[in-house]
Amino acid sequence: MKRLVSAEKSNDGLLFSLGWEDGFKARFHAIWLRDNALDPETRSAGNAQRLITLSDIPPDTTIADATIAADTVSVRFAPEDKQVEFPGQWLRDHAYDVNAGRARGWTAPDIETWDGGFDVASVTGVHKSVQHDAMALKNWLSGVRRHGFAKLTGGPVASGALVDVAALFGYVRETNYGKWFEVRTEVNPANLAYTGLGLQAHTDNPYRDPVPTLQILYCLENSAAGGDSQVVDGFAAALRLRAENPHGFELLTRYCARFEYRGTGDVHLVSRKPMIELTPDGQLAAIRFNNRSTAAITDVPFDHMAEYYAAYRRLGEIIDDPAMAVGFKLEPGECFIVDNTRVLHGRTGYADSGGSRWLQGCYADKDGLLSTLSVLEEAAMVDVA
Repeated sequence: MKRLVSAEKSNDGLLFSLGWEDGFKARFHAIWLRDNALDPETRSAGNAQRLITLSDIPPDTTIADATIAADTVSVRFAPEDKQVEFPGQWLRDHAYDVNAGRARGWTAPDIETWDGGFDVASVTGVHKSVQHDAMALKNWLSGVRRHGFAKLTGGPVASGALVDVAALFGYVRETNYGKWFEVRTEVNPANLAYTGLGLQAHTDNPYRDPVPTLQILYCLENSAAGGDSQVVDGFAAALRLRAENPHGFELLTRYCARFEYRGTGDVHLVSRKPMIELTPDGQLAAIRFNNRSTAAITDVPFDHMAEYYAAYRRLGEIIDDPAMAVGFKLEPGECFIVDNTRVLHGRTGYADSGGSRWLQGCYADKDGLLSTLSVLEEAAMVDVA
């Protein structure tokens, strides 16, 4: 922890500057500090939710004075004459006076992209361990957050067991496919996933808004020839496209594609979203890539359509590049989970005779996983302390 060495108000108390011993400096607005005050009158001690609205804070709020003591900043606000203490580390962690200088398509520090050389063992957990050992569960969920993908072995060979995997961190998100769905050959299938055809690596359900953010695929039988699972890091594919063709990357982020699904007479799902989605500040947020569900693209201007399609084609070629894919054959009782906003999954084709392939799939939401992981990480920090 770096020590605070200076605190100074300026601009008639509307601004506040802090300096740390390593040279790091940050400025804060008085209104921002008051809105984010950590005292029990502003924040609930039980759940940290804000107890006041912005209209409860005087619009002419300024910093009357501020002092440093033991890495804590004590600030007195006018005209309320309210004293609030801020931990120096909290202010540093929440500093916004930074010149990020990040290129469009940047990723968060807890994201690590990968290609076909990725070691699946590094994100493989054992079913019994993650069920009963909080540290094992933390490490497994951390792998999903960092790499967008993880595998689990040693589970029961029982229909519906994937629901218990989702319960490790959250809840199943039910869709028109049901609480879970069977992935095996059907006559007159409602979805091409229910055939023996090979499937290009893809994200699921891009025709939904919001899209399911996690998918679990659980193996019950897999004696058929072929049918190997494949995963591709969509963020790595997008960044490779950006390196090769910055303009094409921009086109896929700027314009919406359309995705559509009509599986049965009572279901018609449509969404308009970019294939590569960025946040307003340029962070890489999501990939939507599914050739089977891509409808007629009509949101790209005529003058850009040829270049858009060239970029779309190249992104598909990158995704199809064997050097980008990690492949494995699931055994009964094994499953894998993907961040469906980032990691694409597919499979090789398999024969309908001479064996069988039966997987079950379900969806869940990433916010539940990240919440569980955050609680486990906080508990681990308390144990270490």
